[in-house]
Amino acid sequence: MDVHHVGRDRVICAYELDGLVVDPGPASSVAALDGIEIRALLLTHIHLDHAGATGVLVRANPDIKVYVHERGAPHLIDPSKLLASATKLYGDDMERLWGEVAPVPEENIVVLSGGETIERDFRVEYTPGHASHHVAYLHEPTGDAYTGDVAGVRIPPSDFAIPPTPPPDIDIEKWNRSIDLVEAWSPSALCLTHFGRFEDVGGQLDQVRERLSEWGEMARELDSASFRKRVAEQYHTGVDGETAERFIQAAPPDQMYLGLERYWRKRADREMEAV
Repeated sequence: MDVHHVGRDRVICAYELDGLVVDPGPASSVAALDGIEIRALLLTHIHLDHAGATGVLVRANPDIKVYVHERGAPHLIDPSKLLASATKLYGDDMERLWGEVAPVPEENIVVLSGGETIERDFRVEYTPGHASHHVAYLHEPTGDAYTGDVAGVRIPPSDFAIPPTPPPDIDIEKWNRSIDLVEAWSPSALCLTHFGRFEDVGGQLDQVRERLSEWGEMARELDSASFRKRVAEQYHTGVDGETAERFIQAAPPDQMYLGLERYWRKRADREMEAV
């Protein structure tokens, strides 16, 4: 379901299977889910573009179950730290982009750690790298994998794919292991939040691996302005102008730099501590 984020198609989508909604999107776009009798929300992670509508939806229907990784659950119950972190990135655009971020009652939350089977048909695995609280879901009857951001961003009809790398939790090594885990499922398709279902699984994951490595080195070697320019050029070279604007909305180049720069800084700190 295209939620038409701030009026634009092909940026954020949600998935619905028999009342189970994977990543409902932000509250600013929650009207896109009107008419769906939601039984449960399956969150891949708690970033606002994926899960911002959760509290609003639970307030409207107190019987909804919310599946979320154990690292993300406290920030649904009390979103103050999540909002403070997001406000550093988005500033005065918070309300326009994401709408209300309401707390989720603890009794509605089902905590995941990875390795579970939920709602009878969904296998869950812990898939950090993009976020420390990221999980992916394999719908075993169809073989479709609901991968949040770990399998990248791709805007149809293009086959150009990128890894979204916003702060604060980017970890290249963990992300590559998570990609390997998803690939080991041998899924029939990857269902991406940004944007859509794709059956060329190997090609998609290979692109994400390659560009994660490339962008990681770019962020280590270039300053912010040079990195942003290079990534924006890749967007506009890889796809047409309208599609490039959707990539920029889903994965802003300045945020891609900030996440990778923080990764290298944290890694250097760990190496210094180990000496």
